[in-house]
Amino acid sequence: MATQIVPITQGRDRLMRMARVAQEAFDRFILTREGVPQAVLMSYDEFEGWLETLEICSNKQVVREIKKAERSADRRKTRSFEEVFGKPLP
Repeated sequence: MATQIVPITQGRDRLMRMARVAQEAFDRFILTREGVPQAVLMSYDEFEGWLETLEICSNKQVVREIKKAERSADRRKTRSFEEVFGKPLP
């Protein structure tokens, strides 16, 4: 996974190749105009992941629950899969 900076004029000529590389290798391309970032090209799967992360982070109740779980894990107050589900991991 790498990030490349590409002038928009070059990106226009390389769009199909960049889209393939973004999808296959999860590389990102920052498209610039006169050296100023204008847009980012990334895989659709990565984009969906970012949207899901933003949605989770915008839900205060979910964030509180995540922090609570992290504190419990730090204090080793965790349970095994078998304790929770009554059977060993599949």
